[in-house]
Amino acid sequence: MKFNQNAILGLSAVLLFQLCLSSCSKDDKTIDEDTYVPRPITSTSSKFITKIYEYQPAPGQFINESLGSPEGAQKIIGDVRNTILVSLGAYGGFITFGFDHSIINKDGNDLAIYGNPLGPIQQWSEPGIVQVSQDKNGNGLPDDEWYELAGSEHTAATTIKNYEITYYNPKATANVTWKDNQGKAGSVEVNRFHNHNYYPLFAANQDSIKFKGTLLKSTWGKIGSIFVNLAFEWGYTDSYSTGDDYDNKRYNSFDLSWAVDKNGNKVNLTAVDFVKVYTGQNEKGNTLLGEISTEVGGAADLNIK
Repeated sequence: MKFNQNAILGLSAVLLFQLCLSSCSKDDKTIDEDTYVPRPITSTSSKFITKIYEYQPAPGQFINESLGSPEGAQKIIGDVRNTILVSLGAYGGFITFGFDHSIINKDGNDLAIYGNPLGPIQQWSEPGIVQVSQDKNGNGLPDDEWYELAGSEHTAATTIKNYEITYYNPKATANVTWKDNQGKAGSVEVNRFHNHNYYPLFAANQDSIKFKGTLLKSTWGKIGSIFVNLAFEWGYTDSYSTGDDYDNKRYNSFDLSWAVDKNGNKVNLTAVDFVKVYTGQNEKGNTLLGEISTEVGGAADLNIK
């Protein structure tokens, strides 16, 4: 078989390119996205949530009520913008959702998540930590690696990484006790306004439930005679910020460029498919206001105008 000179030069260039792909070193902070294909935005794409993948709250005063039920979680699909809320319960309780397209990492903030913080006079926030994931295996499920969107407390000495907590079902209307991997124990306390079992009765395990993640410091206290739970500077949902207000509906905005891996290293994501929000503080509050529990009132892709 004969080859002309141009064909030989072209083949050599291809082989050289393939050799570089296999042997050239890559930035260890860059995610290998060779096999990842973002889902495109079409003329019918919605900027709001289109699917709830999982809702697993921790114990809390609204759990097992409409605000804290699997049916209630489904109601934050679409353009709700805080007209409907779902409670995540105490520390670790989470919800996982997605859109009908991939959210692209562009310049500036890419994602809005709605909550119901109050401020600046009331100073009431219930900060939630946000994680994102890509559908790298292409199965349409949030079962690939998760990346945390690192907020203002990411490197704070008061932030605990790899925190674990286990809640125990009292199987009655009673305080829900817990133990953590820091040698501490406590309870989510029942109050008179929500007099029922706070343990999620729809959880798969009806004896105990465990959550893992990053723990933010408590900001619970009083200013004069007013109970407050102070916001963090940026990077958390349901946390008051003067810079975030969309159509007069309170939300927090997030830049996908804040993503870090499980070791805290910055990663570069071109796009994401799934979002997870979980309550970031372990604070029982008091028997008047109840535990600190993040609420989610919808989400939007800020790159769709």
